[in-house]
Amino acid sequence: MHLLEKEGPAAVTMRRIAKAVRITPMAIYHHFPNRAALLKIVTDREFEKLAGFMDARQARGTGEDRLLGVMDYYVDYAFKHPKVFDYVFSQSRTDARRFPKDFRARRSPTMNRVADAVAAAMRRQEIRRDDVWEVAMELWAHVHGYVALFRAGRFALSEKQLRSLCRRSLKRLFEGLKTWIAK
Repeated sequence: MHLLEKEGPAAVTMRRIAKAVRITPMAIYHHFPNRAALLKIVTDREFEKLAGFMDARQARGTGEDRLLGVMDYYVDYAFKHPKVFDYVFSQSRTDARRFPKDFRARRSPTMNRVADAVAAAMRRQEIRRDDVWEVAMELWAHVHGYVALFRAGRFALSEKQLRSLCRRSLKRLFEGLKTWIAK
């Protein structure tokens, strides 16, 4: 995790891991069959950790409050752990979960939190009933897009200003989801 966080996924080699934990390069293969298996375990643990933090940060109150709390943590994570974030959420990986099948099967610890908050808002009639997973993906993609564009230098904003823009934008999106109820 330390190598992934500091230097990115290219730095995570079996030799470097073995050296860091003071074992021979061949000994690491007793624990992991290959680099992909090692990275999968690391990312799975990181998803679980992120999900736990999302639970802790999830606000009480309205569906909007809960969704904003989850999304705020997603943005926090992107800024606190940029290389891990990029690897886990922005780079192609053969073991990455795929929409819709993996998400609908609740194989994503992080998206489950978003979907659960969306479903609760729908049950309380705070937003129109719709496909929970599509709405959850829409909210996630919305925030992810802002973060990706910011990190690519497409915004002349500070991190604080981007966070504010994300929240305003999510609130507008949420207002749109509310207005569907009247139709």
